[in-house]
Parts: sequence; C-alpha cells; structure tokens
Amino acid sequence: MQWGKGRRSDNVVDARGSGGGRRIGGGLSLGGIAIVVLFGVITGQNPLDLLAMLAGQDTGPAVSQQSEQAPPANDTQADFVRAILGDTEDTWGALFAQSGKQYQQPKLELFSGGVNSACGFADSAVGPFYCPGDRQVYLDMSFFRDLETRFAASGDFARAYVIAHEVGHHVQTLLGVSAKVDAARKRGERLEGANGLLVRQELQADCFAGVWAYHAQKRLNWLEPGDLEDALKAANAIGDDRLQKQTRGHVMPDSFTHGTSEQRVRWFRTGFDQGELSRCDTFATRGL
Repeated sequence: MQWGKGRRSDNVVDARGSGGGRRIGGGLSLGGIAIVVLFGVITGQNPLDLLAMLAGQDTGPAVSQQSEQAPPANDTQADFVRAILGDTEDTWGALFAQSGKQYQQPKLELFSGGVNSACGFADSAVGPFYCPGDRQVYLDMSFFRDLETRFAASGDFARAYVIAHEVGHHVQTLLGVSAKVDAARKRGERLEGANGLLVRQELQADCFAGVWAYHAQKRLNWLEPGDLEDALKAANAIGDDRLQKQTRGHVMPDSFTHGTSEQRVRWFRTGFDQGELSRCDTFATRGL
C-alpha cells in the first residue's frame, strides 16, 4: 500500500509513555483491568461495558487529562496513522458535503498500556476503540503487532482497515446511529446476539470502512496487489465465532457483539465494491 500518498492529519495526539492510563478513579490497576477483560471474554460480556460500570461505581479522584502533543516527525508508524486518518477526513468530508452536511473530524489518541476516556478506562487488551462520549478514536499500536502475530493478518491495508472501522463508528455518531443504540441500551433491551444491535452496529462500521477504502482508492490509486486480501484477512480474523473458538473452544452466538468472520468480510466488501452509504444499512436488513 502506497500510504505515503495520503494527506497527514493534524488530529493525532500522542499520549504514549505519559503514564496517564495506569489508574481509573480510586485505583483499578492494569492487572485488575486484565482480569475484567478476561472475565468478559469468558462470560460473553462486552469488556468495555464492564469497565464503564466499574468506572461509574468509583468514587476516587478523577485522573487528569493528558496534554495534547503531536507524534514525533520521525515515527514511521505514527506517520502511517496520520496518513490514514487524514484520508478518512478527506473522504468523509466529501461524502458529507454531498449530502449538505459538515463532517466533524475526530481526534485519534495513541496510547500505551491503558487509557482513560469519556467511556471509562480501557486496557490495551480491549483493542482499538472509539468513544462517542468524547468523539475520539483510541489506539495502542501494539495491536498491529498482535494483528500480525496472533491473527496472521499483516500488511498496511489491514492496519488501515482497523483505523477506518473505528472512524466508521464516529460516522455513526454523527449520523445518529450510536444514539439510537444507546437509547435501546438504556431501555434495557438486550443488545448482544447474532442479530442484535451491537452486531449490526459493528457490521455497519465494517461497511463504512469499505466505503472509505473505495473512495480512497479511486482518488489516490494507492493499493497494490495483495492489499485487499490483507484487509479481508484482518476482518476474517476478528469475527466473534473465530475469537470464541480460540478462547473458549466453542461458539456462543447469543453472546456475539461484532458478527461472524464471514459477515465482517462480506460487509466490508459490500462497502468496498459499491462505495455507497445506502448499501450499509445493516439495521434494515433481516439477514446479516
């Protein structure tokens, strides 16, 4: 992938090594967070939901926010992130403008170990995530290493897909999709499950990532042979069924939150092949 063609974003914040992610409120340690994440994997509950619940129960002093700083110019990995985020800004800015809307660019914070966000504390084990509360994407770049070593999904376009998926959640926030899912959560509706709202939300973000990839390729022609296969391999590697098979030895569809490997590949490919947001309405279709 010739990612050097991408415009660099000014919205990447480097908080790596700041130490700001070690505590949440009164003091849940990184070891405690790891236990919570493991418990979530075993029970089929969303680790971020568990962490947010613990954050809400905490009565200790709040952790101060880190001062914003740009990544160093000689950091190749950070430069890659800036290039991909910059192109998502250009793509979604143009698509929103076509609909008479203004795209509000998200921040992307690079962290190491753990981080505090408006959604609570997140350990690196949770993986990259988007928080609608502060409209930021959070990324520990060690996930890219895990993507290659644990999931056998290497390549720049595989990494770009991960970033574009999280930006897809930001697009959902701007379009009001996230608010509707959150309203269902507050009503006490069950969101997990093979046909649940969480799966539909995640698959739509995959489709939005494909829409970005379609328009980025059309504009920059930066993909090389094998790049698309790398992204599809990454989507396939992080399906609920495959991850549950690896961690539990069996699959529990009732606890799905992201969709199967086949679904994630298919919805990303739908966005990539068509390049149309209208094709990404996962909430209207009966068969995912």
